[in-house]
Amino acid sequence: MSVTIPIIKYSPHKALPELEQFLLRPAVDPEAEATARRVLDDIRQTGDKAVRTYTQKFNGVDLTPARFVVTREEQQAASDQVDLSFKRSTSEIYSRIVRFGKAGMRKDWSMASPKGGVLGEKFTPLDRVGAYIPGGAAPLVSTALMSVALAKVAGVPEIVACTPSDANGNVDPFLVYALEVAGATEIYRIGGIQAIGAMAYGTATIRKVQKIVGPGGPYVTAAKKLVYGDVDLDMVAGPSEIAVLADETAVPAHVAADLLSQLEHGTGHEKALLVTPFMAMATKVQAEMERQVATLSRREAIEKAITTGALFVVVDHLDTGMDVVNRFAPEHFEIMTKEPRRWLQKVKNAGAVFVGPWTPECAGDFVAGPSHVLPTGGTAAYFSGLTVDSFRKRISVVAYTRADLLETLPLIEAMGRVEGLDAHARSATIRFDNPTTP
Repeated sequence: MSVTIPIIKYSPHKALPELEQFLLRPAVDPEAEATARRVLDDIRQTGDKAVRTYTQKFNGVDLTPARFVVTREEQQAASDQVDLSFKRSTSEIYSRIVRFGKAGMRKDWSMASPKGGVLGEKFTPLDRVGAYIPGGAAPLVSTALMSVALAKVAGVPEIVACTPSDANGNVDPFLVYALEVAGATEIYRIGGIQAIGAMAYGTATIRKVQKIVGPGGPYVTAAKKLVYGDVDLDMVAGPSEIAVLADETAVPAHVAADLLSQLEHGTGHEKALLVTPFMAMATKVQAEMERQVATLSRREAIEKAITTGALFVVVDHLDTGMDVVNRFAPEHFEIMTKEPRRWLQKVKNAGAVFVGPWTPECAGDFVAGPSHVLPTGGTAAYFSGLTVDSFRKRISVVAYTRADLLETLPLIEAMGRVEGLDAHARSATIRFDNPTTP
């Protein structure tokens, strides 16, 4: 490995600029945001024309608007190209995602008000959503399943999927097949900023959606941020991140492999953090990463990410280590310690937690059930990962009786008086001024 991962010693009594810079990384890249703003403004003004222009500029393929959509015939052809083993695997993974998604769905509920009425909440699916599926460095088939399938479980009738094509305008057949299995009702071979703009604003070819979900690189992440308000969003889901808390019981080769798994995505903005009380563990993991990276197909991308995206921190105690991880608020967090469930109780900020030596992060990426669309850039401190309820609206329900309104009338009048909203208060008191009111 041509790049050496820095190892620093940390105690809570002194600030380390190198650590602070690593922990406080920006959720959205400023340069990417400036580019995204220009492209989105053009798409808002000229629609399909701009989408075509930027698809040619950024992806190297010239697509007429008529070719944006992946047709039913192309979907059938993709299915014919996919081997039976993959189809079986896709079906099993889809079932696991659906099972987990249904188990976590919030149910409509109600409670009695003090005087015989009803209070509660009901949940209804959105009408039309968009899912962004990265496909530049690799066709993320698992992302197709872990985003679109949840929208289908939620009951969304129109599910739009956007993913970039190759230089010939083709979308990977395995990805197309997975999107069909997951429940996409429309598939477009559009990627990057232009896909986000098309879904957010709508064009003559791609109708506007209500919400956009899915991960992406720096430019997609920036574009999502900028279209918020025109559409709803899931979260900031940018380049991949992993943190590992390891004590002396962890296997260095396993830790190294898990860190490398998230550095291989290829944007160059990935992050990998190892926190351990043992210098020997840090040096052994470093040596293992040097050995393993030479055997990997994405060695060049990994070494690019390591340059600014990897850091090993040696702490005085696992408690200090947990504080560092909670400040980092990683997308993925692995606990590889003697009593991992004990430390699970101390986790405050993480997109997903992987507990114990037999839970590599790839289990969450591919098969476990929870969606791997998770918050990045430190936003796990206030965002949560994608769920079925991300595709539903929560509607509060109030059904008062006459007695309920009478009981609360003094409270309504008090609020109306203080806020100077006498029409608010009168809309309640008038019901008792009129004796014919039922």
